[in-house]
Amino acid sequence: MLHGELVGGYTIVIELSNYPNLSVSYCHVSPIMYVERGDYVSKKEIIGTVGPKNVYGIQNNPYKDSNGNPTNGSTTGCHLHFAIKLDEINVNPLNYFNT
Repeated sequence: MLHGELVGGYTIVIELSNYPNLSVSYCHVSPIMYVERGDYVSKKEIIGTVGPKNVYGIQNNPYKDSNGNPTNGSTTGCHLHFAIKLDEINVNPLNYFNT
């Protein structure tokens, strides 16, 4: 299940149906997403891309760069922030990858 919200910039949060207490988030993504809130996504499906540093048109965006332009969350440049939460607590993502 997909959620979209402005936390750490544009964010895609995926709740895993097989693991109800586990969620995966991708922060600072592009505001042009390939999925919408409530969509079900499959393994290897493209859900979005890394977003731009500056984003415009977001009401009450508290994040600005050194020139006063609104940014995609608290960031100084383009990047993707990947996180896994278990019971709403951040955990080490490497613990969830097969080696």
